[in-house]
Amino acid sequence: MKRNVVTGASRGIGLEIVRQLRQRGEEVIACCRRSSDELDASGARVETGVDVADRAAVAELAQRLDGLQIDRLWNVAGVMRPQTLGAIDADAIEAMRLQFDVNALGPLLMTQALMDQMRAGAKVGIVTSRMGSIADNTSGGSYGYRMSKAAVNMAGVSLAHDLYDRGIAVAILHPGYVRTEMTQGRGLIDAEESATGLLARMDELSMETSGVFWHSNGDRLPW
Repeated sequence: MKRNVVTGASRGIGLEIVRQLRQRGEEVIACCRRSSDELDASGARVETGVDVADRAAVAELAQRLDGLQIDRLWNVAGVMRPQTLGAIDADAIEAMRLQFDVNALGPLLMTQALMDQMRAGAKVGIVTSRMGSIADNTSGGSYGYRMSKAAVNMAGVSLAHDLYDRGIAVAILHPGYVRTEMTQGRGLIDAEESATGLLARMDELSMETSGVFWHSNGDRLPW
């Protein structure tokens, strides 16, 4: 039975990943700042107080999980705060820093904290966004979110190189435009469809495709 660690597990895409992994009979350690009724009912082991941008919280989680072998790490936790040119004031800069801390540094800190509990054949998934693609940016705006996702894309490629000799593969994953609380219910697909695609991409991931930027539907995305 595979053991999965999922961040951002209390809602949206993270919650749906937890549900589908449990339906497959896999073990899930669901990490979040605060749990939800839906997560509590999932059958996963729930670890609360996990702010991926907080080094102390990440280190405490690693202590709680000490000695457990981890087969898959799902870095799902993320935040979105909009900014527009002409209105980048002190509050906007703080919101941009928050997005960097959670979206870019969070997956790096989590992977570093748990990598020694991952053996050859383990996999790391980073749920990013095609909004971090420079080539795909045709509309501008969303400064903090776009920059933080471009940064985590780079981190994912570096992790793919650094973990290669350990036999750990890394997937950089765009979930699609998903109807969740983060998108205020806007989007093209539901979390269930997105999670199904993300699970398929992780199942297919190999050392040969480590570090590739994938859409949940299987398309390869430009940087």
